Amino acid sequence: MIEIRPRRLTDCRVSVPGSKSYTHRILIAVSLSDGPCVVENGLQSEDTLLTMAALKQMGVAIDIVGNRFNVIGKNGILKAPDKPVYLGNSGTSMRLLAGVAALCDGVCVLTGSERMKERPIQDLLDALSNLGVDARSLENNGCPPIEIFGGSVKGGKTGLRCKISSQFLSSLLLIGPCTKEGIDIQVTEGPVSRPYIDLTVEVMQRSGVKVDREAYSRFYVGGGQSYRAGTYFVEPDYSQAGYFWGAAAITGSKIKVLNTSSNTRQGDVRFAEVLGKMGCIVKEEPDGISVKGDDLTAIEADMADMPDMVPTLAVVAAFANGTTHIKNVAHLKAKESDRLGSVVNELVKMGVDAACTDSGMTIKGGNPKGAEISTYNDHRIAMSFSIAGLKVPGIIIKDEQCVNKSFPNYWEVFAQLK
Repeated sequence: MIEIRPRRLTDCRVSVPGSKSYTHRILIAVSLSDGPCVVENGLQSEDTLLTMAALKQMGVAIDIVGNRFNVIGKNGILKAPDKPVYLGNSGTSMRLLAGVAALCDGVCVLTGSERMKERPIQDLLDALSNLGVDARSLENNGCPPIEIFGGSVKGGKTGLRCKISSQFLSSLLLIGPCTKEGIDIQVTEGPVSRPYIDLTVEVMQRSGVKVDREAYSRFYVGGGQSYRAGTYFVEPDYSQAGYFWGAAAITGSKIKVLNTSSNTRQGDVRFAEVLGKMGCIVKEEPDGISVKGDDLTAIEADMADMPDMVPTLAVVAAFANGTTHIKNVAHLKAKESDRLGSVVNELVKMGVDAACTDSGMTIKGGNPKGAEISTYNDHRIAMSFSIAGLKVPGIIIKDEQCVNKSFPNYWEVFAQLK
């Protein structure tokens, strides 16, 4: 565990690592590409390394040299792993690779942690089945472990429910170019987290793949296409930037996250706008976006497209005047932890009046006090509550190393706030 000590901050400048979301998707795209690729500034975290290890099990040659990944694409033809692929509690890895597994030349079993075995994936399995892929939950409960009988995927039309995760759609899109006839996907429910779909489409288009779409309701990817080999750069992670912008809001200081810009597909960049509505001063400067804290006022926020920022917003709201209402994030119950219940539990420990609703939470701002914060093995809980310790004495973060999932050097960067 680690105790966070309050401190008075001056103007701070921090750098965050490459985007986790981009790293997963680019790793898959280059692994399916038609030749040698280089990925620069890719995130090396617990989750992305699990995706990388899985792709290696599927026959992809990947070499890490410093901050660079060298990958030899397999042109959409993968081998079946000789043992189950373990993906820990990386939901992104499980969902995206469920589609990729359909391209393997045999049976692929994807499994994970005990929490992973509680996270639903049946909607994706049903969609794969509609495309002619034999895909099933081994426990017949709609959750991992899952078994995919891979090979040449014909493709075709399928409906897809995306109320739980947009990654179901991303999984199908990513394998679309490698199918014989292409895939035509009708989204029948949702999707949640729409910016992540845009991000997936952008990665595909950058790699030379054509994607046709009707907003977020229908997507078509022609078969027989190839991801283009080349060099790809991973931009900074805006989810990680949000912790530092949140720290600025709470402490009244100015914190700039270097190399961030509004010109990004990452939806979490809009978290700075949310803080602006609460009373912060937000500026986009040539070298990054800065947030300066001020008197905070409660807001009503629809966070459907920024679910990863909900824990951070909830902690900031604990210091705001009034009651903040966070809406349309019911799908957070199926994350690394039940993020709605987990966040509320820890806020209550801090003396904050907080409660869950059917699809979100309410937080009445006040005077939070110190507490020992349980992290539920959830990286975002650890990082979100750490920023409260900059203002309130006695904040102790248990199992602080769970940040390795997405931001291995978080505590080193956090220590730079002075």
